[in-house]
Amino acid sequence: MIDISAIDERGLEDILSEPTEATKRVIADLKGDIVVLGAGGKIGPTLAMMLKKASSGKNIYAVSRFSDKAVKTRLEDAGIKTIEADLLDDSEYWRLPDVKNVFYLVGMKFGVTDNQPLTWALNSFVPGLVARHYKNARIVVFSTGNVYPFVDINSGGAGEETFPAPVGEYAQSCLGRERMFQYFSQLYNTPVSIVRLNYANEPRYGIIVDLTLKILNDEPIDLTMGAVNLIGARDANDYIIQAISLAKSPPAILNVTGPDTVPIRQLARQIGKELDKEPKFVSQEAQTALLSNASYCFSLFGYPKTTLEEMVSLIVKWVASGKRVLNKPTKYDIRDGKF
Repeated sequence: MIDISAIDERGLEDILSEPTEATKRVIADLKGDIVVLGAGGKIGPTLAMMLKKASSGKNIYAVSRFSDKAVKTRLEDAGIKTIEADLLDDSEYWRLPDVKNVFYLVGMKFGVTDNQPLTWALNSFVPGLVARHYKNARIVVFSTGNVYPFVDINSGGAGEETFPAPVGEYAQSCLGRERMFQYFSQLYNTPVSIVRLNYANEPRYGIIVDLTLKILNDEPIDLTMGAVNLIGARDANDYIIQAISLAKSPPAILNVTGPDTVPIRQLARQIGKELDKEPKFVSQEAQTALLSNASYCFSLFGYPKTTLEEMVSLIVKWVASGKRVLNKPTKYDIRDGKF
């Protein structure tokens, strides 16, 4: 078990960016260098770091506006070449590296209801610009399980074959992202993989962080969204990177999440036990929830290495010790799509 008291943020990112042998083999088979677009967000830094560790002599580029300069510094210290760029400005695209492999992580979720036009621009317009610019590359597109409809809580989750029915403008704009890459993939025969993720967790963000903070602050936990899917961020990075091996035209779709439907009530009590605090609940569980089925992913790449118990223990200790969190709640409990 990791000793949280002995590691700082750099040490944490080092752990979260450690690739499996399978990931190393996938990267070894790729021709050319790699760029991560939107590398300054939640999962982007550790994904880029994992790519660097897994690569052998390849240049890894990280592109972002880098509003947090500390992230840029940590990436550069890891041997990654950083480029500050605003991908909404098509006049900046000449500055992007000419590479054969692209990981697309650009997107907006927080503050969607305050600025719907910007949400659509980032989530649906920028994908068209990028897909056209990198039409000769192999692309992994970071998407979300939010494009799926709510399903019965006992169904096992929506599969890749489930027809999208996004709730709210954020989820609709994310489906717009997918459609743009699908269109340009078919137009230019660009190999693309679309990864629908929910929800990644590590000590600085995720549902476990959200619930830990609520319990620590004696805030009630709404149970209406009665269950969720969880995956450790290191496992998510592994799957996202390996998804490049699936890229094709028309695009492949891959759900990435954990194997279990996790009841929020049970998860909160598990966290409360770690904190020695009793969680407070309001409302009752609805019969439906936003759930994904990742059995196809597991059939290709194996089960996640990090268990739910390990995630909870590590994350609760980090948060309870007062170490930095990103203050970017998942808002998993919102059912009307108004993020």
